[in-house]
Amino acid sequence: MADLQAQCAEIRGEIMAALGEVFDTSSYVLGPKVDKFEKDFAAFTGSRFCVGVNSGTSALHLALICAGVGHGDEVITVPMTFIATSWAISYCGATPVYVDIDPVSYTLDVEKVEKQITRRTKALLPVHLYGQTAEMEGLLELGRRYGIAVIEDAAQSHGARYHGRAAGTMGLCGCFSFYPGKNLGAAGEAGAVVTDQPEIAARLRSLRDHAQGKRYHHGEIGFNYRMDGLQGAVLGIKLQHLDRWTTIRRALATRYHELLSELPLQLPVEEAGHRHVWHLFVATHPDRDRIRAELEVRGIQTGLHYPVPLHLQPAYAHLRHRDGDFPVAERVARECITLPLFAEMTAAQQTAVVDALIEVLTEVV
Repeated sequence: MADLQAQCAEIRGEIMAALGEVFDTSSYVLGPKVDKFEKDFAAFTGSRFCVGVNSGTSALHLALICAGVGHGDEVITVPMTFIATSWAISYCGATPVYVDIDPVSYTLDVEKVEKQITRRTKALLPVHLYGQTAEMEGLLELGRRYGIAVIEDAAQSHGARYHGRAAGTMGLCGCFSFYPGKNLGAAGEAGAVVTDQPEIAARLRSLRDHAQGKRYHHGEIGFNYRMDGLQGAVLGIKLQHLDRWTTIRRALATRYHELLSELPLQLPVEEAGHRHVWHLFVATHPDRDRIRAELEVRGIQTGLHYPVPLHLQPAYAHLRHRDGDFPVAERVARECITLPLFAEMTAAQQTAVVDALIEVLTEVV
């Protein structure tokens, strides 16, 4: 699915030098490497401010707090994503209100959002899934009309664009994960929030550091969500290569589309006006499990993103959702299969995936 060792090998000298600077200065928590990465990532996204934290989950949590989400509130989001999106809502004492996904883009179906807005709705939380942004224009208009904050879950979409606007820069805050397997991945856990609002940035910086206005003075309940210096150093180096890696990912996705277009497989789509960064290449097929098993026999690893939609997770059984409540998300969960795609993937490796798929789909399934 990915080869993190190959990525590290390519830039090992740069990374080790940056890590050495952290050890030389003992700047292990926040510090100059994190400061520099925050400035550079803000510039990369076109945001005024970036606040580094210890995970994408923490980024979502703090962004929702800054949007005023609290106990008894509701946040509209999708059931088809990693569960961290809903965790952040629950951490605030709020309730995730799910809306089904679009059958083509797999992002939030904007046409179904308005009917779920109530007086308790405090935020809209679209997910830019698999590397492509949600349809933001309609969501932003709903946010303006109802006075509801829009928080972007851009954990999978570093560098993605929507009609020229960068993922994470269209709402009140944009939240990123730098989990190692992401397009921009740390050497461990890390995340960030971007925003154009100085008061939001200031509060984010306070909240991540035990809500300290000044040392040992705490104005509200805070958190230990700080990014460590080693992660800031690694991310600062990798950010310099991200545009090149994205170009490679896009070329690999294009080649998949060319080579797999005649197979009975629903391939993912790059929507008009979008720049997809192909964090994941997720196709669908009704006989997904058999295909995965046959590919595994042939030495091809695949992934599932995600096999159980959030409304059917035991952790959210109290919401009393049932099979059939969100049919598109449920179908995608049953049928999704993630094919290997990473910036270090060779043409020979991709050809091996394609040849195996052709064999499985034409001779076995």
